[in-house]
Amino acid sequence: MFTKILIANRGEIACRVMRTAKKMGVRTVAVYSDADRDSLHVAMADEAVHIGAAPSRESYLCGDKILAAALKTGAQAIHPGYGFLSENAGFARACDEAGVVFIGPPIGAIEAMGSKSAAKTIMEKAGVPLVPGYHGEDQSPALIKQHADAMGYPVLLKAAAGGGGKGMRQVWSEQEFGAALDAAKRESMNAFGDDTMLVEKYLTQPRHVEIQVFCDNHGNGVYLFERDCSVQRRHQKVVEEAPAPGMDPALRAAMGDAALKAAQAINYAGAGTVEFLLDIDGSFYFMEMNTRLQVEHPVTEMITHQDLVEWQLRVAANETLPLAQDQLRIDGHSFEARIYAEDPDNDFLPVTGTLSYLDAPEEGEFVRVETGVRQGDDVSVYYDPMIAKLVVWGQDRDSALRRLQKALSEYRIGGMTTNLAFLYNLVSAEPFRAADLDTGFIEKHQSLIFKKDAAQIEHFLPLAALYLVLKQQHSASCGAPASDRHSPWNAADHWRCDGSRKHSFDIAVHGDSHRLDVEQLGRGAASRYKVTHAGHTTTLQGTLIGNQLIADMDGHRQKLQVNEDQNHISLYCYNHLLEFTRVLPDTGDADEQQHAGGLTAPMNGTLVAQLVKAGTAVDAGTPLLVMEAMKMEHTIKAPSAGTVKQFFFADGELVDGGALLVDFEAS
Repeated sequence: MFTKILIANRGEIACRVMRTAKKMGVRTVAVYSDADRDSLHVAMADEAVHIGAAPSRESYLCGDKILAAALKTGAQAIHPGYGFLSENAGFARACDEAGVVFIGPPIGAIEAMGSKSAAKTIMEKAGVPLVPGYHGEDQSPALIKQHADAMGYPVLLKAAAGGGGKGMRQVWSEQEFGAALDAAKRESMNAFGDDTMLVEKYLTQPRHVEIQVFCDNHGNGVYLFERDCSVQRRHQKVVEEAPAPGMDPALRAAMGDAALKAAQAINYAGAGTVEFLLDIDGSFYFMEMNTRLQVEHPVTEMITHQDLVEWQLRVAANETLPLAQDQLRIDGHSFEARIYAEDPDNDFLPVTGTLSYLDAPEEGEFVRVETGVRQGDDVSVYYDPMIAKLVVWGQDRDSALRRLQKALSEYRIGGMTTNLAFLYNLVSAEPFRAADLDTGFIEKHQSLIFKKDAAQIEHFLPLAALYLVLKQQHSASCGAPASDRHSPWNAADHWRCDGSRKHSFDIAVHGDSHRLDVEQLGRGAASRYKVTHAGHTTTLQGTLIGNQLIADMDGHRQKLQVNEDQNHISLYCYNHLLEFTRVLPDTGDADEQQHAGGLTAPMNGTLVAQLVKAGTAVDAGTPLLVMEAMKMEHTIKAPSAGTVKQFFFADGELVDGGALLVDFEAS
């Protein structure tokens, strides 16, 4: 076994690998960019080596720098994690030539599966069932479109070198094909340096089921059962589970055998995942094989009680597989929910900022949190916006789901918008509980997942008012002289001679404004507060101790956690969250005037392409420019018919969220 390994990655996967390495007595070396100098994975490692600037192409994608770091520190092997160089055959070859073990499959296997087109050809010869499609070498747009037309729409365009939803587009009609192909090729080139495309028939109600395979260098191979990864947005997985619901032993064996057949066709060794589309009639089709550890591997670990990273290290050290197929068993059920810094209400656009408040559920036998961040860390524009993976286990699917719902309700993040509320609504929806799953689940059940409960907001508004008035009193009393504690001139409760104590607050929730009028009844700790909103009155009292608000509202005692980041306030109470901003006088007008007639950046990112020229008259919905952030593209379109007068940024320039991009004059 190795005595020291280098992890050529960052974030949660680097931390994940380090935990197993430390358990096995293996020392670890981290690599880090300028942006990650103070990150968790650097702190966890025994040693760390700086490898360059923040952009991944100048650091984590620089194989020569990473290999030099391994040689410098005496690391005998490199674990690539997932993403970055994990499926880069050139990097694996460089490691081999330098005498450093690449903890991954053989170079030939990476090359064989590195192109989706070539992989499909190999699988076809091996007898693995394929989705109808074109994956040839001729990349003429006209020929690709000809195959799409022949299959019939909808079709799916996919980057041959891709993964993670990059370079992928659904095309629903012949008219959309040209623009979709251009966008997919551009995104693929940006992400992988290769714009080769394939096109497949798009199945309208498929499930995404993948098989975890493992092979060693001694001819042994097993499959560690399946994961259902059907719940996706932008072709990226959001919630995964193992085993797949409704999977009978015969279908499991057939898919497992097909997955092993795929691995054996390329003389595979190490951890790999064979991904299939499972149709409603029970037929399944090969999609791709990922020659690395998958993001969702923890759910397989939870139901098999095996450490797949340990298996990787043992296979890379030329040991045999720890178990044979007949020794593997499924125990219980597991879910993984990916927690992202993103705005589900704004097309899942990634969000950057500082994690000013971070309180994860308690970990134990049934709950595990895979993360690479701590409170106070930044979510950077340079890397994937995933904050953590929340993994749970239960004796069966229902108990695991209850545990997932509870853990999500206890996960509290402040300082930026996240998908936590979206995830809770998703896994609480009746169709999800009933395992009525397919890859269009989110689009099909938007009304359940994106619901804004007006009654819930009304319940929280008096609590928001209570927090604001108690916070105001606390802040004022801290700064008041203490010469006479009972003097009304030192009171922070809006005391007035011969009048009641009244407060008024204006707040915004989901873009809607609310006026909260508060009348204080009594003084001191026994004070009660009468909150009036839109004609409704509620009486309550409470105390504020640090960031905990203890409130008694109509005899209902509640404990809430509060996080305030500048003017953004979050109230957390069990599975409910109210996020609001305090609306202060005379704010916003200047910004609105500045951006009148202009289009602003929806997030921090890079301007990838201007799609029209200045001076062009366009129709409503015309794509004007493309931004890229955290490996995903976002197209800015004309809000109405009008004229593009001027662009304020050039291709390749970094843009701050909210910056004015285009001077646009509506017709």
